[in-house]
Amino acid sequence: MKYNPNEIDAKWQKYWAENQTFAAKNNSEKPKHYVLDMFPYPSGAGLHVGHPLGYIASDVYSRFKRHQGFNVLHPMGYDSFGLPAEQYAIQTGQRPEDTTRVNIDGGVDKEGKQIAGYRKQLDKIGFSFDWAREVRTSNPDYYKHTQWIFIQLFNSWYCRKQGQAFDISELVTVFEESGNALVEAVCDDNVAIFTADEWNSYSEEQKEKILLQYRLTYLAETEVNWCPGLGTVLANDEIVNGVSERGGFPVIRKKMTQWSMRISAYAERLLDGLNDIDWSESIKESQRNWIGKSVGAMVTFKVKNQDEVIDVFTTRPDTIFGVTFMTLAPEHDLVAKITTSEQKEAVEAYIEKTSKRSERERMADVKTISGVFTGAYAEHPFTKEPIPVWIGDYVLAGYGTGAVMAVPCGDERDYAFANFFKGQNGMQEIKNIFANVDISETAYGSKDNVEIANSDFLNGLNYKEGTKKAIAKLEEIGQGTGKTNYRLRDAVFSRQRYWGEPFPVYYVNGLPKMIDSQHLPIILPEVEKYLPTEDGLPPLGNAAVWAWDTKQNKVVATDLVDNVSIFPLELNTMPGWAGSSWYWMRYMDAHNENEFASKEALAYWESVDLYIGGSEHATGHLLYSRFWNKFLKDKGFAPTEEPFKKLINQGMILGMSAFVYVYLLKTRTKEGYNKGNIAIDLPYPEKLLISKASYEQIISGIVPNEVENWVEKKYGAKSERSFDIISSNEAVLTRHIDISLLKGTTDELNVEAFRSDNRYEDLNDVVILNEEEKYICNREVEKMSKSKYNVVTPDDICAEYGADTLRLYEMFLGPLEQAKPWNTAGISGVFGFLKKLWRLYFDENGLIVNNDEPTKDNLKSLHKTIKKVAEDIENFSFNTSVSQFMICVNELSSQNCHSRAILEPLAILVSPYAPHIAEELWSQLGHTTSISQVPFPVFEEKHLVETNKEYPVSFNGKMRFTIELPLDLTKEQIEEIVMKDERTQKQLDGKTPNKVIIVPGKIINLVG
Repeated sequence: MKYNPNEIDAKWQKYWAENQTFAAKNNSEKPKHYVLDMFPYPSGAGLHVGHPLGYIASDVYSRFKRHQGFNVLHPMGYDSFGLPAEQYAIQTGQRPEDTTRVNIDGGVDKEGKQIAGYRKQLDKIGFSFDWAREVRTSNPDYYKHTQWIFIQLFNSWYCRKQGQAFDISELVTVFEESGNALVEAVCDDNVAIFTADEWNSYSEEQKEKILLQYRLTYLAETEVNWCPGLGTVLANDEIVNGVSERGGFPVIRKKMTQWSMRISAYAERLLDGLNDIDWSESIKESQRNWIGKSVGAMVTFKVKNQDEVIDVFTTRPDTIFGVTFMTLAPEHDLVAKITTSEQKEAVEAYIEKTSKRSERERMADVKTISGVFTGAYAEHPFTKEPIPVWIGDYVLAGYGTGAVMAVPCGDERDYAFANFFKGQNGMQEIKNIFANVDISETAYGSKDNVEIANSDFLNGLNYKEGTKKAIAKLEEIGQGTGKTNYRLRDAVFSRQRYWGEPFPVYYVNGLPKMIDSQHLPIILPEVEKYLPTEDGLPPLGNAAVWAWDTKQNKVVATDLVDNVSIFPLELNTMPGWAGSSWYWMRYMDAHNENEFASKEALAYWESVDLYIGGSEHATGHLLYSRFWNKFLKDKGFAPTEEPFKKLINQGMILGMSAFVYVYLLKTRTKEGYNKGNIAIDLPYPEKLLISKASYEQIISGIVPNEVENWVEKKYGAKSERSFDIISSNEAVLTRHIDISLLKGTTDELNVEAFRSDNRYEDLNDVVILNEEEKYICNREVEKMSKSKYNVVTPDDICAEYGADTLRLYEMFLGPLEQAKPWNTAGISGVFGFLKKLWRLYFDENGLIVNNDEPTKDNLKSLHKTIKKVAEDIENFSFNTSVSQFMICVNELSSQNCHSRAILEPLAILVSPYAPHIAEELWSQLGHTTSISQVPFPVFEEKHLVETNKEYPVSFNGKMRFTIELPLDLTKEQIEEIVMKDERTQKQLDGKTPNKVIIVPGKIINLVG
């Protein structure tokens, strides 16, 4: 009976679907275990073999937990809103909802492309997902609840004193009774103080404007990353080297009125919560750095001859007497106000230049020094000396106050800035305020062993003493106060896109109003085009039906807006992270129409026990998710403070890219030398495929032999040539080649296929520099990506070898959390293992499993594997489990074991990794139910206890043979047995050894 994985896979995938084998129950007597994957964005490219790595790991763990008797929730869905689908819609004229649906479900798109579909691809790999709970963030029945959560945020404020969010109505009550002077709330800066009488006298419009300064989601003018090419705001992680990750369009900094989330209110709780969760230290550290807690002082500097002040947060108030200049972020509101007329042109030019660099780029670039003097001076709080005010792009508007009091003697970046502009008007000499410290070469940034000098009342103090006294003096003169600051900024929540969750917001006299929850969802309208309007409004500005009728409580035609009962709706949409910031709770109760999840479901599942996903979400998604979860906890909805107990970041599977190097033959006539070395192309547009070695020679200015020889052969001997070959990096191209264009598993290019491939039509006429027309591509390990043509699809692997081979191979590649290159050549070895496993149960005539009593060796092999596999899965060491399976099967094969007592538990052990073959084996063994719920075999230590020992027997230190003896023998008994052994007699050849060395359980050595 032959192992046929394709038939087995199809059979059991059908069985699981029809019987809902992996459906989790919300009320079960079993203990619960919630295993979650970061859900995918369904792109048209589909899955490559790198995508399922984390899914396979989570599936192994989920299946293992079911074997252990847990009620396992292991769901899957799609993060289906986002910019890629919208851009694809713009390019192809398709509706993003249509392309998203085809990408998930499979089918043919408008361009006639056959799309496999994520769902079908995932099913082919045999995941034990509870598909009945599938979610798609772009479905109205899902984003209805995202809109509801937004409304809750809008109707909430954060009390610093009690450290949690409360309903905005409670804040209104406080204002009505006692004003806001004593309210400890997270709110906008510079909120005006008012009494209860003043509050009660305000108009409703005035009250709404004030409340917007306290709400957890609010409208504000914010510095954003604006991408004109895409017509939208981008998050920092959507920008690479100053251009958009998608499309490569320039990105500039721009002020826009945007919805923002007051995530900064939760900064301390987000920090504290890291102590209570089982995440890797690297991910925790990423979050800590992003939140960026720092303790110091807020200092106020007055601008000389103006009514303006500059507020600065510093962690080193003890160094205040070392301030020699100030630096503002180019975007700082004060720049335009304080810049002198003489400096205005230079400042405006610098601001324009800086606007084209992203915050991330500016933060990362520590080498480039640039800045401009504003012409203004601030006043030192204590000495009253004038301090020049500069602008520089190393200061960010979104960090601290967007202003720095520069102390060059104590900060390396300030030191470099001061030295770079040394001697210019507006740059003072560096002051040294540290006793016995040389700053002639570098700044002294340490807080240790500091003795303050040249600092008036701070002289002789250390860092701690100086900080405390400086803050006290600043508070005394009313120009500063002690403060804890966070790097974490409020998150911009608006996107000028179409394909996202509509806000449940309409505007009355420019002020936002929430649509009542009972009228949700507000469904994304139809639009003719997904680009911004001609006057620059977001794509929803193109919608013909996009206004809110407050009498009928429904969306009506846009041209009906009368600002009496029909009002304009919000034109922006929510960002991609809106739907992914709470989705794990929806899985708990996916079909609840009235709530995002019932209290009963939330109370049962509580939080995610194991979360697996990529490290690229170390800050963004994980911070936003934790923020929303904490907020929902405050409001009495989420049952736990943290959403994800344990987090594992799977490593990346890398692709093996293939490259060709093309030399565009450029020449220079001898006559050209007399014309200033001007390059003149001869009339043969040759394109030569060259080796990597030749490529490296050319860009180094050397003409490689293979090019010289070919040109000489084709155009005559060197001595007769009237031209020279030009060698420069401008003369060569490097191109990725689709790995499907290689011959089999070799690195040789299929030249015929390459020349006929439309993707390389500009190179169809390339010349191969040898008569055999043979070209060996260069190979390099890179990120697996469609753009690099190095993608291997799981569909192909499953079709050729079966899903279990793919699953085992991905787990076998190496530790889960490490990056590893894909090597298709290794697949056949894993496939061979499965065939060998099959042969323990079947021969060509059918089942050969018997009821023989297992031998001691059989039991030892089995129980070694039980112990190893259970430990490995709990430790997420999946690769070593696969190794143990191979060892076990090899041992059982050599032992000629076909005992049911061994092979039944072996099938269960293999089941989490290779579920299809395990189900088939279980069925063929006579069982009528799925193997997935069968208890995991119990490890018994007794089967690993050694009763015998195989001793090496040595003569004068050289091992000659081995002998197996009981471990409980004495030295004398061992010696007697060994001496009587005929092999010993042969070695001694009638001689008597001078000494017999015996260490029980270890060695036997006969000397002399």
